[in-house]
Amino acid sequence: MSTNPRVVHKRRETITALPLYHSGHLLKKLTKEKDFKRFYGELRGATLFLYKDDTQDTYTEKVDLEQLKSMELDSSYKKKEPTIFTLSLSTEELQLKMDNPDTGEVWRGFILTVGKKEIPSKLQLLPGQMMQLKETLNQERKRNPKLCRAPTLPPRPSFLQPSGSGNNSPSPSEEKSAPELPACFFDVTRQEAEKMLKENPENGSIILRPSTLAHNYALTLRQHTPSGPAVKNYRLTSTNSGFVIELETPVTVSSLNDVLKYFLEKTGYHLHPYVVSQPYDTRIEASPAPKCISITSPTPKQVPKAQVAPVIRSKTKEELQPPPEPEDNDYVVPDDGDLKFVNLESELKGVLKLRRQNFYAECGQKEAANYENQTKRKTLSNTMEWTTKNSTM
Repeated sequence: MSTNPRVVHKRRETITALPLYHSGHLLKKLTKEKDFKRFYGELRGATLFLYKDDTQDTYTEKVDLEQLKSMELDSSYKKKEPTIFTLSLSTEELQLKMDNPDTGEVWRGFILTVGKKEIPSKLQLLPGQMMQLKETLNQERKRNPKLCRAPTLPPRPSFLQPSGSGNNSPSPSEEKSAPELPACFFDVTRQEAEKMLKENPENGSIILRPSTLAHNYALTLRQHTPSGPAVKNYRLTSTNSGFVIELETPVTVSSLNDVLKYFLEKTGYHLHPYVVSQPYDTRIEASPAPKCISITSPTPKQVPKAQVAPVIRSKTKEELQPPPEPEDNDYVVPDDGDLKFVNLESELKGVLKLRRQNFYAECGQKEAANYENQTKRKTLSNTMEWTTKNSTM
């Protein structure tokens, strides 16, 4: 039963997730190999996918033309003779052989256009073929120019580090360029991954890890079946556009996170990514209060009061005036029981001294002296008069 070409083409498009630019039969070998092998080639994006024949939906080999350094004609141009090109890549050197020079020139134009991102200056092609190259170049420039390189591997878990091993942490430059990885990705072997899932089922049931094939990855899972726990391993092939999950019908996704999401959906979310458990505290304790701080109600601070000398009010001129002279017959005669002898002279001196001090504060020295002399004379006169009257009474 023959396979429908449209079905094959659809499957290839799903697996590679890249646009098809050119296809046809060709032969390929490494420079160190002796004989060429025949393939059916498809140029999708900047990758040449090689199939055993045009009915196979999964490619056998692929050539990353982003690594192309040069493409040289290995044999002289001869009409109706096979044409051989030598392709120098960053990692290897190979040869492609076409049935005739015309077919070889078309392949050369497409390979150099997608590999160098420009149309070669010297091509012997028809106008329609040159238009196809221009459309190919425009489509390639619209695609994301950045390659989905294999992400930098994270450091191995501490419990899997061999004794005496050095620090395998990536350099700061590698960490900056590495894309985000799922939390269940570990740099372990198949045996180590199976051991982790078996001994720690509570941590999860899916582990992403590197594959034994360069630049590829693998997924290890452990699930319960009617016959008991079963461990399975799946290959993840890295491509320019993402990753291919190698199933009976291959599935292409754009990242390792999408790989994990696909497996979770297909298993009905009964499986969980493997994450190393970390210890957590379950109690909250109050910290003791510092010795210098009281946890009771705070005592208000005593603000020191400013010490200000009392204000001494100076007497006015009216208050400094001497008392009015008593009129004749205007005397107070005390009772015989209350009469006391007073040292009149000392009392008068004290009054005079106080008045003199207050007056100096208000008047000048000269006026104060004159006033003092007048006061002394008047006071002395009043005293003598009062004494004379008391003696005659």
